[in-house]
Order: sequence, then structure tokens, then C-alpha cells
Amino acid sequence: MFEFIDTILWPFSWLVSIIMIGFHEAFTFLGMNPASGWAWTFSIVGLVLVIRAALIPVFVKQIKAQRGMQALQPELRALQKKYKGKTDQLSRQAMTQEQMALYKEHGTNPFSACLPMLIQMPFFFSLFRLLNGVSQAADEGTTVGALSSQQVQEFDSGQIFGAPLSASLVQGGGGDSQATVVILSLLMIIAMTASQFITQKQIMSKNMSEEAMASPFMRQQKMMLYLLPLVFAIGGINFPIGVLVYWTTTNVWTMAQQFFVIRRMPTPGSPAAKAREERRARKGLAVDGEKSDQAAVETPAAPRGQRQQPVRKNRKKR
Repeated sequence: MFEFIDTILWPFSWLVSIIMIGFHEAFTFLGMNPASGWAWTFSIVGLVLVIRAALIPVFVKQIKAQRGMQALQPELRALQKKYKGKTDQLSRQAMTQEQMALYKEHGTNPFSACLPMLIQMPFFFSLFRLLNGVSQAADEGTTVGALSSQQVQEFDSGQIFGAPLSASLVQGGGGDSQATVVILSLLMIIAMTASQFITQKQIMSKNMSEEAMASPFMRQQKMMLYLLPLVFAIGGINFPIGVLVYWTTTNVWTMAQQFFVIRRMPTPGSPAAKAREERRARKGLAVDGEKSDQAAVETPAAPRGQRQQPVRKNRKKR
């Protein structure tokens, strides 16, 4: 089973390790110790930045799909009302087909919100497998991914705050670093789950219209609000510190990115959209970026009291 997973993740493991090596070489060139745990930690952060920057087009598509889902909520409720009480197979099939047609018409689907996370998963598991294999490879003097045997030794010996990057809360770091591993892992698990919760909470509280809040999908959103952080908190006890660095960094990126979108491009009809209208009104700007009606009224008009004379046409000479 693990051999099959390794075969699938092999190209991602190479890509992950190559990106990390590139950042590690850059930090070494800038004067950092190549065997320093901080050099490898910043390389993991660099890996996150590369992956998330590459996912920006996917994120834009996700935003459009989410707004499409909110726009078709009235039609979905009408469709559910149309087939209410009909439990036969033909009615269910017809309802599903009509729902798919609505999704296609609006260019969206219910699973669009999960797309960025699904794309990141192969890289996440590749980094997880990479860090888990570092210690064994260091003992055997072998390579992992694109990492040479020397880089494997440097990675394995690298520490931050005295905790090895390949250590986890369950496995520990052994010796004097055990307490440091436990404390650092707990702090990063809390940061990882808190950032996940805050990101989802700000979407629900600020960037959803009243129709979306009343939709059947809202129940799923509320469940995910508490379920996802719980899943990450439980899974975090098995994550190496390097993986916790990766996931905490990507959550912080998501939180900041979501804050920017909610503030600058809020969903129409949401509390964030109303707050944006108020901000623009205070600045004398309309929602579309043009001057408001009040500003137009205050604009000096043509002077009154003097009638403009018509231009006289030249008469032909007789």
C-alpha cells in the first residue's frame, strides 16, 4: 500500500525537494549556515509561497464559483420546492439533472471551495513523507527525493528552538529536546487550527449574503467551521514540525488573502459589501468607483443669469 502511495507521490516529492533546495541554496548564499534548521525552515516557507502564488488563478476561480453558488440559491430553493415530497427514482434523477444544469449555467459547483486544498494535498503528503524519511535516510546515508546525502544529514540535524524539524509530538525528539518538541508542536498546532477557524469564520460572518445564510448549504458550512480545525488538531499530533511549519504558513496566507478579498471585493449583499459602501460613501465615492451623487451636486455648475447667445451662421454674400 505504502509503495503504491510513494509511486503516486514520487513526482511531487521531487518537485517539493527541488523547490526547497533552491531556497536553501539562496539562503546559504546570503550567509546562513547550510546545516541550520532555520535555513531549512525558511525553505519550507518559500515552498508555501511558490505553491500558493501558483494557486492564485485557482483561488480567483474559486471566488467566482462561490459567488455563482450564492447567486443561484433562489433557483435551487425553487427547484427543491418543485420536487418536495417526490421520492421516486425518476423525480430524484430529474432533480439532479436540473441541479447540474443550474451549476453549469452559473459556472459553479458545490465542491469549488475545496479545490485549492485538494490541489495542495499531494504537496502536503509529499513533504510529510519526505520529513518522515529523512531520519532513516540519514542513518543509512542515502538520498530522499532530490536531496543529496549531505543535504539529508543537514536537514536531519537542523533544529529550531532546539527541536528537530523531523520530530513530531507523538514521536518526540528524544533526549533533551523532548520537552521543546512538545511545547513547539502544541503552539504550532494551536496556531494552525486557530488560523483555519478564523479564516472560515470571517467568510461566514462577513462575506455571505442573507440569502446564502438562509440556504441549505449553510448547515454544511457551519459543520465545516468546527470540523476542519478539529481534524487538523487531531492530525497535527502526528505531523513533523516541518509539516506544521508548512501548514501554519499556508493557513496564514489563506487568512490574509481572504481578508483582502473580503475588504476589497466582497460578496454583493454581504455585511462586508455594506461596510465597503459605507467606507466609499465617506470618501465621496460610489460603489462603482465614480463620484457619488452628493459629490456631483457639489460640483460647480455653469453660471446662471446669463443666457448663452446662439452662434450666428455666416450669410452668403450677395
